[in-house]
Order: sequence, then C-alpha cells, then structure tokens
Amino acid sequence: MAKLKVGIIGTGNISGIYFNNGKRFESMEVVACADLDVERAKAVGQQYGVRGGSVDELLADPDIQMVINLTIPQAHAPVALQALEAGKHVYTEKPLAATREEGLRVLEAARSKGLRVGGAPDTFLGGGIQTCIKLIEDGEIGTPIGATAFMMGSGPEAWHPNPDFFYQPGGGPLFDMGPYYLTALIALLGPIARVTGSAKISFPERVATSEKLYGKKIKVETPTHIGGLLDFASGPMATLLTSFDINGGSVLPRIELYGSKGTLLVPDPNTFDGPVKLKRAGEQEWSEIPLTHGKSENARGIGAADMAQAIATGREHRASGDLAYHVLDAMFGILDSSANHAHYAMQSTCRKPAPFPTGLADAELDR
Repeated sequence: MAKLKVGIIGTGNISGIYFNNGKRFESMEVVACADLDVERAKAVGQQYGVRGGSVDELLADPDIQMVINLTIPQAHAPVALQALEAGKHVYTEKPLAATREEGLRVLEAARSKGLRVGGAPDTFLGGGIQTCIKLIEDGEIGTPIGATAFMMGSGPEAWHPNPDFFYQPGGGPLFDMGPYYLTALIALLGPIARVTGSAKISFPERVATSEKLYGKKIKVETPTHIGGLLDFASGPMATLLTSFDINGGSVLPRIELYGSKGTLLVPDPNTFDGPVKLKRAGEQEWSEIPLTHGKSENARGIGAADMAQAIATGREHRASGDLAYHVLDAMFGILDSSANHAHYAMQSTCRKPAPFPTGLADAELDR
C-alpha cells in the first residue's frame, strides 16, 4: 500500500510527536509543514527533514492528499475549510471547532466534496482503552450500568507560557481536557443521547505564578468547574466532573466503569497505556489486567494514520469527524443545560468506533 502524503499546518510544540509518529506507521508519510510564521515552519521542517513554508504553498501542492491541522482551537474550522476547499482530507487536533455551527460546516464541506474529516483525541486507540473495550465485549463486567469520570486540577497558570486562552470562551477544563474523557466514554459505551450540566466560574480572576508571568492577572470568562450527567443511547449513565479549581489535590479515579458483574478501572484517557484494573463481583482485590493491545507508548497521531489507511482501503476511520462533532455537541450541551436549567437532547450521533484487532505489529493498523 502506497503511503498517503501528508502536510502538517501548525508547527507548535505538539507537532513534534506528529512528525515522529508520521514515520512510525505504515499508512502515511509527512512530507511538508506550514505555519503563519513561515520562518518557524522552515526551521521545523529542516529539523524533521520535510519542506517548510506557507499555508498557501502547502495547500497548493497537488501531491499532498491530507492535512493534519495543529493550529490553535479558534483556527481549527477556518483552516479545515481552507484545506477541504483545496481538495485535501483533514485531520484536526481537538476540539473539532470553536462552535457547533463551525463544526457542522466542516462536516458538510467534506461530504459535499467526497473528502474525509477526522479529529483528535486518538488516545482511545492506545493499548489501555482498547484493552478495556475488549474486556467489556468479552463480558468481563457483564452489562454496563454506568461510569464516573473525573479531571480535577488547579489550572495551567502556574506553568503555561500563555494561559489566558484557557479562561476564554472555548477554553476551561471541559473543552481542554473533556474531549479525552468524552471520546473514551463513547469508545467504551457508544453515543450519548442526553446530557445535563451544571457549570460555574469559581474565581473571576486568576493570577499567574509561572516565573515569566508571575503576578499577571487573568480574567476568567468561561466556567472552570463543570459537572455533567451523560445518558448513553445504549442504556448506561455516566457522571463527568472537570475542574481547574482544585487547589488541595484529589484522589478521585480518572474513569471507573460499572457493570452487572464487576467494575473496570480505566486508565487516564490522556495516555495510551494502562494500568487496567478489574474487580469482579465477590472478589476482594483488584486484578491488574495485562494489556491485550499494543500502541501503548505515546502514539499520538495514530488517529491520522488510521484515517490515512482507511482512505486507501475504503473502510471507515476510527477517530471520525462525526465522533469529534458528537463530543463537541456534548460539551456545548452540558453548558447549555446549565444555562437553560434543562436537559439537552443531543442533536448529533456517531458510530461506536470499531476496536483494533489483537496481535497487530506496532506499525500495523489492521490485518
């Protein structure tokens, strides 16, 4: 199978793992990169042995078939639409777009042109969560009943070089980290039918404590402590809590999944590995389950590689645009529910992503 030629737009810190893993998988080859800062793109391109230049140059290249969009969240949809107009498939970092309306425009543009859209996060394709999916499908916890998911932290102003955007609309813990948790839950349990939420701004102003920004005041314009209830179409109900307001630490688990015959402790959905732990009904101790799938080291970019192979073979790709939009719809739905004091019936759905088969080599994405 010929490798799909890929260009990366956006050469910030996260781009490095995409360049590295672009060489890891058999389905794609990163051949160019671009950035608004053209000199930066040229320098990064030289570092990784690819062409670096402007966005217009990359999109005009007829050899590039797919764009990996690593721009800032507010630019995700505009850049995706520009790439689709140029005839390129698009894989976008999370979230898919800054608004539902933008997300729908991206999906509709792709459909109208016969192109594909995919979106991060792709951590659910790692060995940890894929092992959990297999345990559920093998009946190890019986019928899934519910789940709890927690992302509890103190916010990024203590370390991030530019924390302001985390506290603007489209930021906050739900939009920053929520996609990892929601995508994992959908991969485990299928699409969501209804959400209910409660959200608040606990501290209207934050103060940066990093060395370079020490003392800088940051106005908070988006909720920073958000609780959500998720009703899944398949029956289970989950509780999701995300917060930047926890200053004394937390010992809550990342994700626990409850079934009629046992409980599954799901690993951090922002990682690709374990541990995976299982406690069956009647057992006194947790058992750590060996991972049944590979890709447990940092495999960020595997969603794009899987999409590249799916384009070549005609099958569905796992980190799909519909999945990314469903997550976006759920996040806005939680905030809408809080603001409107009412449940939000999801206006979108998606397919539960197909699991990976076991026994694949590291570079393989299917048999």
